[in-house]
Amino acid sequence: MKKLRILLADDHKMVREGLRVLLDKQPGMMVVGEAANGKEALAKAGELKPDVVVMDLSMPELNGLQATGLLRSKHPEIKVVVLTGHEDVSYLTQLCKAGAAGYVLKRSAGDALVQAISMAVQGQAYFEPALAGKALARLASGPSATRHSTNAQISDREKEVLRLVAWGYSNKEAADKLNVSVKTVETYRVRIGEKLGLRSRTELVKYALRQGWLRDEDAPGPLAR
Repeated sequence: MKKLRILLADDHKMVREGLRVLLDKQPGMMVVGEAANGKEALAKAGELKPDVVVMDLSMPELNGLQATGLLRSKHPEIKVVVLTGHEDVSYLTQLCKAGAAGYVLKRSAGDALVQAISMAVQGQAYFEPALAGKALARLASGPSATRHSTNAQISDREKEVLRLVAWGYSNKEAADKLNVSVKTVETYRVRIGEKLGLRSRTELVKYALRQGWLRDEDAPGPLAR
C-alpha cells in the first residue's frame, strides 16, 4: 500500500523529531522531509511533492498562514494541516480562508494529528472541536450570509447531528458522541441537506446560528481522547 508522504514544517528541531517518530510509526504514513521556516517549507514542498504538509503557525521567513496561502495557490494538490499552540479563533478563521485542511492544537493527543492527516487526503477537513464551531460561526455571520427555508421540519436526532457538525465535529466524532454508526450520521447529514437546501458546513452553521443553537453555554462537551 502506498504510504502518505508528509513534510514537517516547524522551527523547533525537537518538535520535528517528535513528529517524525510519531508519524513514521503509522503504517500508512512516512515523513519525507523537514523545514525550519515557511520559505523552506515552500521550497521543499515543490521539490518533494508531499501529500500533506504539517505546518507550524509561528515560523520565521514566512509564518504558517502566509506559507499555507502560497502553498495552496502554487500546489493545490498538497494538503496543509496546521499544528500550533495558538487557540485564538481568528487564526483558525484566516487559515480556513487560506485553504488549510486541518487545525490541530499541540496540546491535543497525537492521534488527533494522525486523524487530521488522514481526513485531509480524503478531501475532508479536521478542525479542533473546541474552536471549530466558533470559527465557522464567525465565517457565516458576514453580510453575504444567505437565508434558507426554516419551514422544513427536522427531527430531534437530525437537530443533534446538525449542531455537532456546526460545532466542528467530524462524522466519526459525531457518531461517537451520539453512539451511532458513521453511516447513520452521514445519512442524517444528507437528509438534513435535502430538507433545508444546505450543502456546505458553512451553510449548516448559518442555519444553526439563526436557530440559536450555537450559544457558548450550549456547546457539546469534549470527546474522550
